[in-house]
Parts: sequence; structure tokens; C-alpha cells
Amino acid sequence: MSQRNETTILILALVITLGLLFTGFWLFNRLINTQKNQPISPFTGSLEERISLGNIILVNADKNPNKEAGVKAFAKGDFPTAISQLESSLKKKRNDPEAWIYFNNAKAGQNNPLKIGVSVPIGGNLNIAKEIMRGVAQAQDEANNNGGINGMPLQVEIANDDNDPSIVKKIAEKWVKDTKVLAVVGHNTSDASLAGAPIYQQGNLVMISPTSNAKKLSGIGSYIFRTVPSISSEAEVLSRYASKTNRLSKLAICADSQAKASQSFKQELRSAIDNEGGKISQIACDFSDQNFNPSGAISQAVSDGAEGLVLAASVDKIKRSLDIIRANKGRLSLMANSTLYTFDTLKLGQAEANEMVLAVPWHPEAIPDNPFPKNARKYWGGDVNWRTALAYDATQAIIAGLKQDNTRQGLQKTLSSSEFSANGATGKIQFLPSGDRNASSILVKIQPGQSSGTGYDFAPVPQ
Repeated sequence: MSQRNETTILILALVITLGLLFTGFWLFNRLINTQKNQPISPFTGSLEERISLGNIILVNADKNPNKEAGVKAFAKGDFPTAISQLESSLKKKRNDPEAWIYFNNAKAGQNNPLKIGVSVPIGGNLNIAKEIMRGVAQAQDEANNNGGINGMPLQVEIANDDNDPSIVKKIAEKWVKDTKVLAVVGHNTSDASLAGAPIYQQGNLVMISPTSNAKKLSGIGSYIFRTVPSISSEAEVLSRYASKTNRLSKLAICADSQAKASQSFKQELRSAIDNEGGKISQIACDFSDQNFNPSGAISQAVSDGAEGLVLAASVDKIKRSLDIIRANKGRLSLMANSTLYTFDTLKLGQAEANEMVLAVPWHPEAIPDNPFPKNARKYWGGDVNWRTALAYDATQAIIAGLKQDNTRQGLQKTLSSSEFSANGATGKIQFLPSGDRNASSILVKIQPGQSSGTGYDFAPVPQ
């Protein structure tokens, strides 16, 4: 009897062990597949660690003793010490946009400031986050040095959203509840902006994205705007260049199936190429494919008779876009959307990226006699790119609107008016009834140059 009980117990233990192993394997497999198909991480951490008016450092890469001392003083409400320490920090690292924003926030102190938010992917893509913050910081500094907004200084609260839609929703909910926040500059990716837009719309809080160009954002709500030109504009100028200037009869396209902006651009490009009488290769080139093979994609495109390749890059897959560029080795004429207008494209692409043409919203040499590029060099010690320019424009639009009415509803009505306009880095800022920017894209080409320090620069293409 005892032996029979022991056997039963052993069998039961074996069944439980196998069940636990099976369950563990299933959960592990699901986690891996989820990470492959959805690279965005779930929301973790408190909002207090992600949002700062000057009380914590969000960009850990730019820490120094003065900045840390300034932030500690800010948190205590000791604004004179915060100003002094942050000013010392900026003398050491002038092109730190976070320090500039905190410096101006400290100077605003208790002087009846008007507050806005800027949400950037500090933990998702630090370079892009800093590019956007530079535009906001410069507009804030210029406004406050010129008397503020009808005598009231502008404060900017920074949020780190990692380009993660789940985090964006949390940030948007917090800012909607904070009645002192009058507008938001953000978000970076279209997926992030699409996640936040319904919350801002329901909360009557203006959101102006400087970089999100997915078609689905157009007309999504009366409180949703963007300073980046429409994605169809990018597609049109690029397809026209490919067919008429470069005389390419067949193009292949690499896109990201998991990014709405990338898919929007791919659809608009297909339509534009068709209108130009060109052909599109049917090869499958998906940056989100777990079996993505750069060399294989190039070989397939060449075998299919393609003469050019358009990279519909997404922010999360910039590295894979660069892998394609390096694998090409001059076999196909390369073109891309504005996402690849980055320092890394020049630094890592090098000779393999030479002559690649990109459709972008802006270039420092695009508008003659525009003071913004020269002023930006004084602030940041070098040329800035289109993300900085359009973040500057988003902030300038908010500043101009708040000068007319500094309430949430009043700002929305002002920006929506057909008579509204403001001067910015990219020229006149006006919005269509859909909330889209009334502007068009331009072309730039990667060429040898010394401005970026990489040996290559982006240069305007005459049109």
C-alpha cells in the first residue's frame, strides 16, 4: 500500500512539473514573439520620474555637478541658486537643451509664468529627443528675453515618453488634468501622437507635433496640429525626382509594417509613382521582419529589375535602414524619407550613403535671409536639422497664439483661424482646417562636406 502511494505521488509530481515547464515555455515563447512583433516596451516607472519642470535630470548623459546642483536647488524652490548653477552648467556644455529649458524655467520662477509641455523620446532615441528640445528651448529663450508672452514668461515642462504609446497616454492624461499646461509640443513618432491625440482632444488641450506625419493624424481632432508637411508632399517630390530627374523606371520600397508613418509614406509613394508612370517592384522588404536580410533584399530588388530603392524608414528601425544602405554597395540609386535625416546616417553611412536623396521638410539653406539658422548656430554651436526647426515652429505657433488668448480653448480657436500666421524657422506658419501644416517638402542629397564633422553633409537639391 505504501509503495502504491509513493508511486501515485511521484506520478502526480511529474505531471505538475511537466505542467509548470509547459506553462513557462508558453509564456517565454509569447514574450519573445511579442518583442519581435511589437518592439515597444510596456509602461514602467512612475510619471514623477519621467516629467520635470527642472526638479530632476531626465537626460543622464548630460549630467555634471553644476547641473545637478541647479536641479536640487530648483526642487527646493531656491531659484537664485538654480539660475546660477544652471548658467555655470551651460558654460561647460552650451548645447544642452534640457539645461537651457530648466535655466529659463528657474528665471521664470514665481513670475506668473505660462506653462506648456514638450514630450520627447529620451529613452527611445536620445539624439532625436535633443533635436526637438533644442527647437523648443531656443523659442522659449528668445520669447522670454523679449518680454515673454504679454509680460508673462514661458515655462516648459519636459516629459520622456520613449516613443511608447502606453507611456504617451499616461503623460497626456496627466497634462490634461494639469490646468496650468496650456499646450503640448509633441509627440515624435506618429504612433506616439496617435495614442495621445484622442486624450488631448477630449481634454481640450492643444497638441502640435513637429515630426509626426502619418496620414491618420490629419483631421483627427480640432485640437491636434502639426508643423511637419504632409506625408503626401514627401512622396510627391521624391517620386517626381526619381522619374523625371533621375529617370528611374522601376523602384523597390523598404518599409516598416509596424509603423503607421512608414506605411502611410509607402502608400502615398506607390500612388505618386503610379501617377508619374513608373513601376514598383513587388519584393517584400519589411524592416520589422524577424528574418530581415539587407543583402537579400538588395539582391531581390536588382533581380526584379529595380533601378532604385526607397527607404520608408521608421525611427525604431533606423539601424536596419543603415544596414540596407551599407549592403547596397552602389547597385541601386538610394532615396529615403525624412526619418533618415540624422547624424547617424552621415556618420555610419559614409561613402555608401553618398548621393542618397531624401525628401525633408527643411534645410538651413532652403530659405534665403532667414535668421533662424544663424541664430541656431549661436545657441547650439553648429547647424541644426529639420526636427529642431519644426519644434521651434511648433513653439512659436503656441507663443503667437497665447499672445492673443492664453486659455486652452482660446488658443485652439486662434490656431484654427484662417487669419492666423506666425513667422518661424521654415517660413510662415499656417494651419489647414485638418490641422495640417500649409507647406511642402524639399529634397536634400548626401555629399562630401565638413559641416557635420563626419566627412559628409546634407545639401539642398536644386528644384
